[in-house]
Amino acid sequence: MSGPSPQGHNWSQKSDDEEDPLDQMILRTGCATFHYAVQECMAEHQDWRKCQRQVQAFKDCMKEHQKQRMEELQKRQKLA
Repeated sequence: MSGPSPQGHNWSQKSDDEEDPLDQMILRTGCATFHYAVQECMAEHQDWRKCQRQVQAFKDCMKEHQKQRMEELQKRQKLA
């Protein structure tokens, strides 16, 4: 069969200049270093169970960020 070749998907690939939205969000939290440590550990070990120290550090950082964010939102609500 010599029909036309399939076109493939029409998803646009991101250029290297475009930042991933998830990466942007993590950068704003101040926890990017911990996130990258988890990624590096996972790349090296291919087993999340061997990366529990890094996962816990990232989790703790995100928890602290959420706590600070909630406190800030509560202050804004009281002022409004």
